[in-house]
Amino acid sequence: MASMKKSRPLKILLGLLATLLLVMTAIVIFILTFDWNRARPWINHRVSETIGREFAINGDLRVRWEQDNTAAGWRRYIPHPRINAADVSIANPTWTTSGPRLANVGSIEVALHPLPLLHKEVAITDLAVDKLTVAAQRRADGSNTWTFKDNGPSEWAIDIQRLTLGEGDLRYLDDAIKLDLRAKATGITEGADAQKYGLRFDLSGSYRNAPVTGGGKVGKVLALRDEHTTFPLQAAANLGKNKIAIEGTLTDPRSPAGLDLKLSLGGANMADLYPLTGVLLPETPSYATTGRLIGKKTGATWNWTYKNFTGTVGGSDLEGTLAYAPRKPRALLTGAVTSRQLRLEDLGPTIGAESNSDKSKRGKAQNQPTDKALPVEQFNTAKWDALDADVKFTGKKLVRTHDIPLTDIEAHIKMNNKVLTLTPLNFGMAGGDITSSIKLDGRQKQIDAQIRMAARHLKIRQLFPKLESMQASVGEVSADAALAGKGNSVSTMLATSSGELGATVSEGSVSKFILEAAGLNIANLVFVKLFGDKQIQLNCLAGDFVVENGKAQTRRFVVDTQEAVINVSGNVDLAKETLDLDVRPQTKGVRIISLRTPLYAKGTFTNPDVGPQKGPLALKAGAAVALATLVNPLAAIIPLINPGKVEPVDCAAALAQANDTRAVAKTQSQYPAKKK
Repeated sequence: MASMKKSRPLKILLGLLATLLLVMTAIVIFILTFDWNRARPWINHRVSETIGREFAINGDLRVRWEQDNTAAGWRRYIPHPRINAADVSIANPTWTTSGPRLANVGSIEVALHPLPLLHKEVAITDLAVDKLTVAAQRRADGSNTWTFKDNGPSEWAIDIQRLTLGEGDLRYLDDAIKLDLRAKATGITEGADAQKYGLRFDLSGSYRNAPVTGGGKVGKVLALRDEHTTFPLQAAANLGKNKIAIEGTLTDPRSPAGLDLKLSLGGANMADLYPLTGVLLPETPSYATTGRLIGKKTGATWNWTYKNFTGTVGGSDLEGTLAYAPRKPRALLTGAVTSRQLRLEDLGPTIGAESNSDKSKRGKAQNQPTDKALPVEQFNTAKWDALDADVKFTGKKLVRTHDIPLTDIEAHIKMNNKVLTLTPLNFGMAGGDITSSIKLDGRQKQIDAQIRMAARHLKIRQLFPKLESMQASVGEVSADAALAGKGNSVSTMLATSSGELGATVSEGSVSKFILEAAGLNIANLVFVKLFGDKQIQLNCLAGDFVVENGKAQTRRFVVDTQEAVINVSGNVDLAKETLDLDVRPQTKGVRIISLRTPLYAKGTFTNPDVGPQKGPLALKAGAAVALATLVNPLAAIIPLINPGKVEPVDCAAALAQANDTRAVAKTQSQYPAKKK
């Protein structure tokens, strides 16, 4: 009896174990033999309710169990489900025009690792899709078709380790940038490309009412965890006037070097890339660049580097490296760019100084009035808050079409919270140097502009390279400017500007032809024209202007030479673009047959009018005629003789006075006009 009592608990335990084993066997048999299609209505309802959009598995749903022989230890004996579903669809919102379904998959296969489900992680070891059709759309307000119902933060995480792509079709509408892109992917089964690529795709559609064409090839399998598996990618597309080509490999996007591609860009205007890339670039002529695009992922953020690119903008060459970081509150563009030869006309669209003919070539509206010399092109500050920048530029030579070139350009370009600075902006010119700094504050409706500029040791003969008569000159020019104004174009900035301007020419020589032509000394003008030019000594030139509300008034402007003193007075109106100057030359010695008389310089910048003051010239001519008629023809020469009793200029004092303006330009942070 005692032995029977002792064996009873053992029998009970064995019975419970047998029952449990039987139940588990029944569950396994049920799972293995269950027709999962019976679960489709429940699955469709639950998913539709969760995402707030109709979801449906319309075809066959099957689950088979597999053993993972790659797992270690006891884990290899745990069965892994592999789920196959056919004809799976997700509906689009009712407002979309891209199509009724966001996605439709002919066949989808998902392999799961069951153990991570215990800690709320869906570990998808393999995901394969085939015959995929996608129709996505983004509206101008930013709403889109792939954002689903917000159920708050999810406790579940999804980890996809391997993705296999099959044939499919894509349509993407982007109302914000007026893009209608279509892509069709087909498998590559033969040829040399089949060893490297798995899919070929063709592109079509429209971008801003211009056709989209192109195509490319990609790999079929993307390993998202194996850093030794590469995903090849090659594509080229024409989007309107923009050309984009990429070629390279994607190697584990979660690693620091997830993307390394050869990227080529081209088009009519770099600014047109802003809707496509989100990177704010300036207005330019046609461009073409090629370099390496490197993507690095930190957390959920991708940082991009366009490394060692080379290219052209118009007729200018560029090379360098730029980095783009999508930080908050504004993205940051940094880097260094160099150029061996830069054309000033290629910078015209960037600085708002593009001619109407150049605008026409780029298909832009012509807005520069024919009677305006200063550029009226508006700077668009609305986009300045899209990007901060810190870019250094160096250039060997800047070519100006009709003028002397600039050399050794150095610029440090910064944009910070809609404040653009170029400090410094330095370059060589005419054998001398020009240093400057520019600040454009775009935080208000009208740009607050400030500029300081200093020119030193500019050679006169190099300032006028096409005038043979100037090539023997050895004089030098130095100048300073300090101006501040408001406006959204160069024209309005100068029209509202206040500040000071100063210039000096040190001792040297200057063409007698130029001076005598300005002074209307007929005898010397004819002599030089017939027998050549000779040089006269230039003692000094000193000019000093005060600028108030766009009007530059001379405080002193004097030229002292060996033979003449020339004083200039009056003003230049930068708002109206008009001249009102009085030029008074006086000879130091006696001149026979001289019509030396005050000159006027009037008119506009585009249509200046320079000539002799009629009153004094008429008096000389009238006196000559009267004497010839009443007395003797030889007496007619007397009114045309210039006795020349003018005192020479104190050049040391004149240069010192002009240098006062330079001190103001260097030290004053604001630019008030100096009182007379």
